[in-house]
Formats: sequence, C-alpha cells, structure tokens
Amino acid sequence: MTDTEVLDIVYQMFQLALKLALPLLLISMIVGIVVAIFQAATQINEQTMTFVPKLLAVLAMLGLLGSSMLRLLQDFLKMMLGIVAGG
Repeated sequence: MTDTEVLDIVYQMFQLALKLALPLLLISMIVGIVVAIFQAATQINEQTMTFVPKLLAVLAMLGLLGSSMLRLLQDFLKMMLGIVAGG
C-alpha cells in the first residue's frame, strides 16, 4: 500500500466522519440557539431546558437519518475490507 492510497483512505474517513456528525451537530446548535434566545427573552435560567430539547432533537435526527448513516458506514467498511482482502 502506497502513501497516496493511505492518504486517500484517511481523507475518505474524515469525509465520512463529517457526513455522520454534521447533521447532529447542526441540529443541536440550532436548537441550542433557539432555546438560548427563549431563555434570554424570558429570563429563565433552567439547566434542563437546554439539555432536553437538544437531546430530543438529536434523537429525532438519528431516527430520521439513522438508516442512511448506517448505510454509509457499511459502504465504508465494505471498501476497507475489499482493500484488505485485495492486498
């Protein structure tokens, strides 16, 4: 395996990590900003008020995108096993 092949695999791995993490991080950030604006407007400083909506939003995104995320991971694993088996 050459250096170029290794760098290509690492690049694909980072792309996969971004594809898997970005939707969850974005929805968590958006919900956090909305809750922070609501808390600032109402002057409510409840810790669980920021945690619970983020958790529910991330769980909803996992429910919606979980199968496609799993498919991406399976495709990457098949590619890696093909490289290992091929030599």
